[in-house]
Amino acid sequence: MRRRWNRYAIEVAALRVLRPLGIAFFVLITVFPFYYMVLLSVRDISEIIESPGSIIVGLGELSTDAYERVLKPTSEGGEGFLRFLLNSLLLAAGTVVVTLLVSILGAYAVSRLEFFGRRAVHFLFLSVYLFPAILLAIPLFVAFSKMGLRGELWVLVIVYVAQTLPICVYMLRNYFETVPVSLEEAAEVDGATRMQIIRKITLPLAIPAIAATGLFVFMIAWNEFLFALLFLVEERPNWTVSLGVSQLTNIETPATTLMAGSVILTVPIIVLFLFAERLMTEGLTRGAEKG
Repeated sequence: MRRRWNRYAIEVAALRVLRPLGIAFFVLITVFPFYYMVLLSVRDISEIIESPGSIIVGLGELSTDAYERVLKPTSEGGEGFLRFLLNSLLLAAGTVVVTLLVSILGAYAVSRLEFFGRRAVHFLFLSVYLFPAILLAIPLFVAFSKMGLRGELWVLVIVYVAQTLPICVYMLRNYFETVPVSLEEAAEVDGATRMQIIRKITLPLAIPAIAATGLFVFMIAWNEFLFALLFLVEERPNWTVSLGVSQLTNIETPATTLMAGSVILTVPIIVLFLFAERLMTEGLTRGAEKG
């Protein structure tokens, strides 16, 4: 007896085949550029010139010369990226700390406290993103130049906080509104102050949102280039990694060195994202009510 095929069975059979193929395809087009970048960074420049299209090489062909040149200080003939990494880490970490401290309190106030304009304040925050960053770059450049602060690394913390604070308040405000008010009211009945409520109830429940927001801010501060170029280009010891990589794009710099710098710029974000993803997953199980 011939088996009858209906439309549903055909779609299920097709999806069973196409789903793994589609996943494999998107993984390939996502991972391959990064793989090729890493491959170029560990090959000798002469071998790349001879066979630039090789995607599989032997272990004997691998070399760390490009990374050594990138990480060495300029006094030893290197590019000084170890100093740039430290600058970027301090800058990004400082931006995350300041932004989270301010945005947590601001988002909690918008979501819980009653004041004039409360309903429209988050839309005013987002209106900042209607204007391109270049419009802010020129007046900030002139202002900090007049004050003699251009070239200082900490000045960028102020700029990055101003850029990221509005969207962070908006993100955290939406999450705080999902926290049951009954928990905070019960804590108030027990005599807890507002700051104790935020520290012991709201923040533990908001760990996933705080982790996601912190990662978002860190990525912006780590990868930002325009303001770093404007404020730090004259002070090489204060350069960030993104600014250092941009200076490698000249005809005298070997492609292997450029790729090594690009890998150094990219890997910390990947590692941090993997760590933050685990943190967000763990945070989802915290702060549950016990009956």
